[in-house]
Amino acid sequence: MPSKSASVSSKVSIHTWQSKKVHGETITMMTGYDFPTASALDRSGIDGILVGDSLGMVVLGYDNTLPVTMQDMLHHCRAVARGASRALLVGDLPFMSYQASTAEAVRNAGSLLQKGGMDAVKLEGGRERAAAVRAIVSAGVPVMGHIGLTPQSVHQLGGWKVQGKSAGAARRLLEDALILEDAGCFSIVIEAVPGELSQMISERLVIPTIGVGAGIGCDGQLLVAHDVLGLFDRFTPHFVKKYADLFSQMRQAFGEYIDDVKARRFPAPEHSNSMDPQEYRDLVREIEMLEAELESEENHSNRLH
Repeated sequence: MPSKSASVSSKVSIHTWQSKKVHGETITMMTGYDFPTASALDRSGIDGILVGDSLGMVVLGYDNTLPVTMQDMLHHCRAVARGASRALLVGDLPFMSYQASTAEAVRNAGSLLQKGGMDAVKLEGGRERAAAVRAIVSAGVPVMGHIGLTPQSVHQLGGWKVQGKSAGAARRLLEDALILEDAGCFSIVIEAVPGELSQMISERLVIPTIGVGAGIGCDGQLLVAHDVLGLFDRFTPHFVKKYADLFSQMRQAFGEYIDDVKARRFPAPEHSNSMDPQEYRDLVREIEMLEAELESEENHSNRLH
């Protein structure tokens, strides 16, 4: 069933999110990478859709997010923008699209809005990204931060590990969150950190926090649509709640189709098109006359030789 908020047609903005934080209303967010998913999410009443670089893994089949390019992101952002008109749309800045220089960060962030149809962008990292955040925000582009487990730094982090488990690491993440807020982020994703820490950060920030495997204490929650729907079968993070098992249903449907085609049960008459009977009889007569003419010409040619 769609949520009660699904009937609300007004466009969700970063100010809507801020108001929800102030009034203690939970923010809902999910990834989306294509037109039909975006349409379904938008009609469900979701507050935000992230076109995440996680598409590299769940859509493009890479082992991690690092191979994703700006062209990949723009392609999928445009598809989502065509499918959603209400939710706040956030596009991920992919690996090396903002790390090399501030100017490149601003230019690529602007492209996600200008060419991709996004409302805001997201980038990973803490204090080391403060200058880029300030520059992008100064250019008029809303920025969402991302701390904790940052997939683009998976090799540096030593794998997909929970972050902020020690007091020192936790303090650094809190400091990073405050720095990003001061730099101008309108919201921050907190991924794979202990619940106690994410709640502590959320309580100390004015801007909303969105949790990914970070407990119930954040101002909102985000999951990958393919995980929620059970479409991605390689692995499922322990913090994901699967609401469907569509991969199994797809396999079953495809198998039934293959069986029907092999047994010639498909296409059935109701799946086919037919000519008007009289038109078909006329066609048969014309073909018969043509074949007779061709046979006569062939016989005449054989006699000459």
